Amino acid sequence: MIPLRDTLRSRRFPVVTVSLILINLLVFLYQGYLQTQPSTLNSLAPWRDARLLPPPAYSEQTYRLHLADGGDPSQYPISAANKLIAQFALIPGELLAGRDLPPTISVPLWLTLLTSVFLHGGLLHLLGNMLYLWIFGDNVEGAMGPLRFLIFYLVCAVAAAGAQIAVDPRSALPMIGASGAIAGVLAAYLMLFPFSRIVTLIPIFFFVRVVAVPAVFLLGLWFVLQILSGLGSTGGAGGTAWFAHIGGFAAGLLLVSLFRRKDVPVTLWQVVRRRRPGV
Repeated sequence: MIPLRDTLRSRRFPVVTVSLILINLLVFLYQGYLQTQPSTLNSLAPWRDARLLPPPAYSEQTYRLHLADGGDPSQYPISAANKLIAQFALIPGELLAGRDLPPTISVPLWLTLLTSVFLHGGLLHLLGNMLYLWIFGDNVEGAMGPLRFLIFYLVCAVAAAGAQIAVDPRSALPMIGASGAIAGVLAAYLMLFPFSRIVTLIPIFFFVRVVAVPAVFLLGLWFVLQILSGLGSTGGAGGTAWFAHIGGFAAGLLLVSLFRRKDVPVTLWQVVRRRRPGV
């Protein structure tokens, strides 16, 4: 199922949502520009010492070609685009070891908890995340206000990273993408607007239908699929950090009451309370 739009109108122009989308697009364009730049050499020695091999953005084939050309076996070639990812992605093993391994960055290592959120691994990865942020972010921002929404978004991003790190703390795989933070936005939307209708594209074999489904169904199903995918993987199988999605969503469920405007009801919670016996 692919959501296309929701039926709720924004309270006001979603300045933070639009700004986040633009920043992600600009960073992705910069990543594309770096694809045209020459490769450099990165040292393997610190990664071996930290026992975090292979390092991020490592290509065994490129390394073998490097050795065949008489290259130093203690170094491996890395493209400019992959170097950016290796620097600013979140690498659990590196972060928990407290060691900024090469290629190093000029900012504190913990900031990769946030910088990683603005990097993406491909066009479909970016477009999928931005589609969900565009559909669901504006109304959640309206329910929280711009500043609170921005803080909420970043806190969910950190919670998502924490969940994935807990599952695979020694990983040297770079974690990138906004999906963990956006999962928190989806959870907030579910709690605040559970009965909003989401216009959704549903492929059925060779046919495609467009139907409006309740947010509680679409987002509830989305979360269940993340749990099933996470339990069926080792935490990041197939290049997807399922537990980051789960952690971000859980953070959104827990934090939405704290960040919403006082005049905005947590609708789903109210419905659940009314249906509980004796409440």
